[in-house]
Amino acid sequence: MARLVLAPGVPPCAIEALTPPPVRPGVPPIVEFSHVTKTYEAGTRKAFTAIHDVSFVVEDLADVGEFISIVGPSGCGKSTVLRLIAGLAPQFPQTAGGVLVNRDPVAGPGPDRGMVFQDYTSFDNRSVLDNVAFGLECRGVGRRERHEAAMEWIAKVGLNPSKDACKFPHQLSGGMRQRVAIARTLILKPRIILMDEPFGALDPVTRQNMQDLLVDLWREVEATVFFVTHDVAEAVYVGDRIYVFSKSPGTIVQQYRCMPPDRPSRVMQREPGFQESVLFIRDLLDKLEKGEKVWTPPPPG
Repeated sequence: MARLVLAPGVPPCAIEALTPPPVRPGVPPIVEFSHVTKTYEAGTRKAFTAIHDVSFVVEDLADVGEFISIVGPSGCGKSTVLRLIAGLAPQFPQTAGGVLVNRDPVAGPGPDRGMVFQDYTSFDNRSVLDNVAFGLECRGVGRRERHEAAMEWIAKVGLNPSKDACKFPHQLSGGMRQRVAIARTLILKPRIILMDEPFGALDPVTRQNMQDLLVDLWREVEATVFFVTHDVAEAVYVGDRIYVFSKSPGTIVQQYRCMPPDRPSRVMQREPGFQESVLFIRDLLDKLEKGEKVWTPPPPG
């Protein structure tokens, strides 16, 4: 899949109002939320509504892989959205509304969806090689075949197969452990990749390197990515579209199309147009954090 391309005269990372993408006849949306609400402990005195009446449609576009960034105030239900798509309890199932993948209701976790968390999720008793190959092992793939595939992905995520494959998680830096987590997810070739603050614990330089790596890897996989982050610059850099959520109970208050970058993160973030897009989203989030009524002018670009 190829990423959306820049239109002539449109600067990279410019944002604009999201217009519905063309529908492919006979091809269902890859993900659809229809008036989704999630209330924990519904019907009790401890009831808490995380998201309310969330609706969106992500089409399965021909030859285009979409990267959806999700931003919003803390506690607004961004992670709840990911876990509902993944079919992971206790967020799943929703209290009301419909969550569809390829027009089928989500019934639980499935091999068509892969998830990368902020917390390091490697198996401490397995080597890098066996961590990356774990999903293939669960599928019954033979040892030689899965190890060959794992070595390829270890290299693709920027690790050294000859030096790093036999290491264990405690011997790796945070950035290296997240590279392992990404390889373990992408080796299974899921249609949908769900990433919940995957770089939140990394230092700024490593974080920018991981952003570049993720964009490069994503260009060669046929997947739709949902990416939760508190870092607005990160959301603008990696995202094709940006969903902005309100304070809890979260709902989508704005949706934007974001043009793809044409240079590495650390260079792109120095560009005035990039900074303008970031400030526009940050100002919107500041208003939401303060509980102000949101009305926004047309986005810059």
